[in-house]
Parts: sequence; structure tokens; C-alpha cells
Amino acid sequence: MDRTGNVLPHLRAIFPAPDTPRQKDWTAIERALGTGLPADYKELVRVYGGSDWDDYLYVLEPGCPNRHYDLLTWAEQQAEDLEDLWVYEERPAELEEGARVVPWAVTDNGECLYWLVRPGLDPDRWTVMVNEARGARWEHFSVSCTHFLAAVLSGELRSGILSSSFPRAVHEFRRLGPA
Repeated sequence: MDRTGNVLPHLRAIFPAPDTPRQKDWTAIERALGTGLPADYKELVRVYGGSDWDDYLYVLEPGCPNRHYDLLTWAEQQAEDLEDLWVYEERPAELEEGARVVPWAVTDNGECLYWLVRPGLDPDRWTVMVNEARGARWEHFSVSCTHFLAAVLSGELRSGILSSSFPRAVHEFRRLGPA
């Protein structure tokens, strides 16, 4: 699995996609978010929607039927929370001047997975940052969000922050519906 390759076939091998794709008005979503989004994420949401992987990792979806996992709400709240936090804690070294993070997934333990958004960098080149739930530790992975998800689920990539019981030996998947 290379960083730029299409990893959706790999995800489909881990867990077949639901029958009905989710359609989104990406222009309106990106306007509301104030930035473009990676093509692989848009395809992930189209195919799988807001989703729960192994009863642990939740992929956020703009306009998610389960309002607790709405990408736009999370992006707004996290931006505010992190700016308040960084008054007291040091920002990760990867967040040089003008860089920011935008959430794309969360865990049931409270960890948050972000895109590292650097000035002038095309969204398709964004990489993944993972922040521990109740602490200042961050990890950076030089892969796209779908590559990260597929590599973590397959055991090819390990995070020191995410739960040691993730991924499960037998994968579980659930598309998020109304709460």
C-alpha cells in the first residue's frame, strides 16, 4: 500500500462497503469548513459514510445522521479547544507558523485523529496526526487518512497512542445512523 495509491480496495477487503453510497455537497461543505478536503476522504465518506471501525474508531462525516460524529461540528469545537489549550501547553512541532489541524476521526477513548493542514499544501497531501485523549502526546504519520485507516486495521501501522486492543482480530464495522 503506497501513500498515494487508492486504498479503498484494501479497506473493502477488510470490510465490504455498504450497498448505498452517501452523497454530499462537497462544495458547500468545504465552503463551510473554509478549506478543501482530501479526495480520498470524500471517497471514504461516499463509500462508508460516518462509520465505526472495530467498535473503537469513528470516522467523522459532514452532516452525519448521528449528530455526535458531524465533521463540521467537530472541526469548529476542536479548533476552539486547541487554541485555548495551546495557551498552556506546547503546540506540536509539526504545527509551524500557519499550520493547523482538522479532525477526521475520533475514538471511544477520546483520542482525536487530525489532518495536518500546512499553508499552501494541497489537501491530497495532508498527513495524519493523532492526539492522546487526556494528555499532550501527539504522533505524526506521513500518510493520508484512508491509508492510515487501512494500515492500522491491517496491522501494518501501529500507534503508541491508540488502544492496544485496536484493531480487533475479527473486524467489526457499523455505518453510523441517527442516534
